[in-house]
Amino acid sequence: MPTTLPLRHVLLALAVVAVWGTNFVVIKIALEHLPPLLLATLRFTFAAFPLVFLLPRPPVPLRQLAAYGLLIGAGQFGLLFIAMKADISPGLASLVIQAQVFFTIGLALLLGGERIRPFQLVALAVATAGFAIIGVHADGATTVFGLALVLIAAFCWAAGNIVQRRSGPVNMLAYVVWASLFCIPPLAAASLLLEGWPAIVTGLERADVATWGSVLWQSVGNTMFGYGAWGFLLARYASASVAPMALLVPVFGMTASAWWLDESLPAWKIEAALLVLTGLALNLLWPRLKPWVLAAAR
Repeated sequence: MPTTLPLRHVLLALAVVAVWGTNFVVIKIALEHLPPLLLATLRFTFAAFPLVFLLPRPPVPLRQLAAYGLLIGAGQFGLLFIAMKADISPGLASLVIQAQVFFTIGLALLLGGERIRPFQLVALAVATAGFAIIGVHADGATTVFGLALVLIAAFCWAAGNIVQRRSGPVNMLAYVVWASLFCIPPLAAASLLLEGWPAIVTGLERADVATWGSVLWQSVGNTMFGYGAWGFLLARYASASVAPMALLVPVFGMTASAWWLDESLPAWKIEAALLVLTGLALNLLWPRLKPWVLAAAR
């Protein structure tokens, strides 16, 4: 499988991570009018329809689609949206959610018998130091409760990764579309139970063009374009050449939040971001960099 991406596919990968990163700002815009669980319900409704009528169901058991839908829809995005309503800034949310990388490693270790490697422990320690800095500096914009919710959302994302990995090679866009069907009912029920019918009606009445544009952007941009294009690249190039691009998601997220929402970037945020990104990069790139480092040390 090729390891070098031509310029047009490098630009495509950058477009995907830019969409995924800036989406945290888009979420915040939608949350100005919509309750978080209602927003999650609408996101996955538009992600499922009408594509579910156009894409064949992936050849995997329904229980796997249901598990993935519940973990990603209700678990990851439901909790993330609740946290982003008032308990964590979009920029930090885009960074903290990347803890899913280490949760995925831990679940693979526990459930799949995989061995954890020393460099992964070092990477985890470095990233954890970054998360600790965020926790220490919790304030009005970012609370310990919000940080905890996003970490739980990251764990749900990691569990969803394990479910998807066990499904084997599939069309990821079709997989996400069909799995979305299973998270719509519990999200809608939770919105009705926890947020209440008056809040739902008020949110829909207050929703403006920017709100509906934000909902559609998450469905069309993140799901249809994002998963479709990312799956296209992973099917044609070695994952080691494509996956590192995802390190730019929190970079786009924090930059967009600072530019669009005037989120402050004090020194502690930059320090935390550098530690988390260093941990992620070490975990992802060390197997490729190790031979060079050892050769340079001789």
